[in-house]
Amino acid sequence: MEFRILGPVRIRTADHEDALSGSKQRTMLAALLLAEGRTLSDERLGRMLWDDRPPGTAPAQIHTYASRIRRRLGPDVPLVRIRTGYQLIAHHVYYDQREFTRLSDEGHRALRAQDYRLAADRLREALALWRGEALADATEHLVLAEGPRLEEYRLEALESRIEAELVLGRHRQLVSELTGLVTHHPMRERFRALLMTALYRSDRQAEALAAYLDGRRMLAEELGVEPGLLLARTYRAVLTGEVRTRMPQQLTA
Repeated sequence: MEFRILGPVRIRTADHEDALSGSKQRTMLAALLLAEGRTLSDERLGRMLWDDRPPGTAPAQIHTYASRIRRRLGPDVPLVRIRTGYQLIAHHVYYDQREFTRLSDEGHRALRAQDYRLAADRLREALALWRGEALADATEHLVLAEGPRLEEYRLEALESRIEAELVLGRHRQLVSELTGLVTHHPMRERFRALLMTALYRSDRQAEALAAYLDGRRMLAEELGVEPGLLLARTYRAVLTGEVRTRMPQQLTA
């Protein structure tokens, strides 16, 4: 059995993928998985299911969802009632978010140790576990509560994977991907610094400078601030040519 939340919430067995019946059951299962073995109270589950407007029948409905999930999981993955809450005992079962965390942590450690090939491999494996937006078919209340944190982990892994691949000399292949990432995440200065680096190393210095100026103008117009230290030092490194041999993160040291 496998649990997946990095995309639609699913239970997967050897020959079947189960979406459960309804967003409330999917939300309860995902919330219990994200708790990593901690007990979730009925009150907490109610907020994930109905936000701050639970119906009067919320306790009975939560009990019904738990019963239905328990039947789907069987005795090997216990869902137990503990006072006024529920605990899912699933530490022994494959769970994509837990596997993502393991692989991405290995990748980040390898990057810090300057083992760039291992870093790129582990982070690529971690990112391949994502099948779209996390918790895609859960309630909006759970998505709002947990989605930003999960997405931040994904973006950090993506930034580190690209950094490792830049060190490995894959700058020309990365320009297109980074251009799209800067478009979709214009406030993330690390993506923009990595794009400037890839452009410069692809003999596109003018475009690297333009990427900086676009970011500076956007920050001034929308937030009234100047670029941060990472972007400012990357800009100077593009002007001096230092960015050909040093990565943006190294420039802040």
